[in-house]
Amino acid sequence: MMNNEWKNKHHASFINFIASFLSANSYRLNFLPIAPDFIFNNGGISVAFVFVTNWDSDNVSPLFNRVEKLKGKFRHFYIIVTVPTVEQNASFTRSYFKYGMELGNPTFVPVLDPEMGFERIVNIAHGIGVCKREDAIAKMKAERKSSVQSMEAFLKVVTAIPGIDNHDANMLIQAIGSIEAISKASKNYILENTDLSTDKAETIVRFFRDPAYYLRPKIN
Repeated sequence: MMNNEWKNKHHASFINFIASFLSANSYRLNFLPIAPDFIFNNGGISVAFVFVTNWDSDNVSPLFNRVEKLKGKFRHFYIIVTVPTVEQNASFTRSYFKYGMELGNPTFVPVLDPEMGFERIVNIAHGIGVCKREDAIAKMKAERKSSVQSMEAFLKVVTAIPGIDNHDANMLIQAIGSIEAISKASKNYILENTDLSTDKAETIVRFFRDPAYYLRPKIN
């Protein structure tokens, strides 16, 4: 998304460059009355940018005042500043410390020209989106691993019941659920909700409720 006012301040050729660059990188450009100059949405994350294409050493306070107002509204917020000359870069550095900016809050990125600046914007937005996806994938893998481990532990406990095999254990978890629920289930409930035999249902009930049964020595 691009700020309407920002668009109107820049030459049509540069806007066309931005639109083409975004299209080549699988982004769609929309013009909206947003507070920052640009907002990118990647993997459910919003990344906001203020893009200064012409550093004016004599009029810097509006920029820093605007940054102060916006920085608390976005978790991911960057300021791209075009400073092509040594003098402009020195002016930017002095102003940065004069207005008490905190390093990294938000992040300022000086660049040599507007085209480079917009490329940097897209790279930052894309990079944050990739990190988000990688975090989500890692979380899914961890959850899947935990689920597999839980299932293995369940099977180990339930198949410890004499006469109960993996098929029986899978049927019990699908029909009844957790080990706690199985331990509380009555013989009739097990028979009504599974195709286990009466003997197996009685064995399960005895296993969880009769200490004389589940504490006796096991003979393999």
